[in-house]
Amino acid sequence: MTVQDVDRVSFAEEWERWHRAHEQALADPHGFLAITSLRWLSPEPTRFEDAPGAWSSGPEGVVVELADGEELTIDGTAVHGRYVFGAIAERASLYAGYGDAVIEIAKRGGHDIVRPRHPGNPLRTDFTRTPAYAPDPRWVRPGRYLPFDEPRAITVGAVAEGLEHVYDAPGQVEFELDGETFRLTAFNGKRPGTLMVLLTDATSGVTTYAANRSLQIDAPDETGRVTLDFNRATNLPCAYTDLATCPLPPTENRLPVAIEAGEKLPLERGGRP
Repeated sequence: MTVQDVDRVSFAEEWERWHRAHEQALADPHGFLAITSLRWLSPEPTRFEDAPGAWSSGPEGVVVELADGEELTIDGTAVHGRYVFGAIAERASLYAGYGDAVIEIAKRGGHDIVRPRHPGNPLRTDFTRTPAYAPDPRWVRPGRYLPFDEPRAITVGAVAEGLEHVYDAPGQVEFELDGETFRLTAFNGKRPGTLMVLLTDATSGVTTYAANRSLQIDAPDETGRVTLDFNRATNLPCAYTDLATCPLPPTENRLPVAIEAGEKLPLERGGRP
């Protein structure tokens, strides 16, 4: 076995550990696969079959009116009757316990929503794995971070019809592939200083999910260098369920080349093992 072979084995093993952890988070008892409905709230109190209470959205923010015998648990405390969650920030979520379920209260695209998450949802209990391309070091590309003078508010569409999302973009990420240079608009990542890009490519709608994939990028070094590991391009929740409000990539992030790396179309959407 050569040194190159050993490196490839280690590379694949590290990717497998990362992907296994990613899949476990996806299949969490209260993760996205546990969502049973997506409810758009209005001023009229409305009851839903998979959540207790009558829910509304108005001047006080989100309000639930629990009937006798109904209960939610919020921050470890049982609540009854009328409860005011208040105004919720865009892309923020609050969670209330309901037996073995969790009720997500959130704001997406300027709209207040409720998404019950039940561990017994068949989409979660039947989940096995997500197909993916075999990890290949070729798809680990060096790049350069090009910060904007000031963050730019970027409006993008959503998989939910008529919905829009606005994200602050701190800059772009530039990389080369097969002698061609590409620039992707980057949003803030999960951790301070990190970046996230939404993208599609020539595999989208063929072997990968048509609407989007996401790639997390570690913080740039002092010279602006970054690494784009497309082996870690992941599906967003909308790849698995219609009960998501995922953003679409900016136009410039729709690559004309095939990125044959990362997660493929889920089995739940007709993907192949």
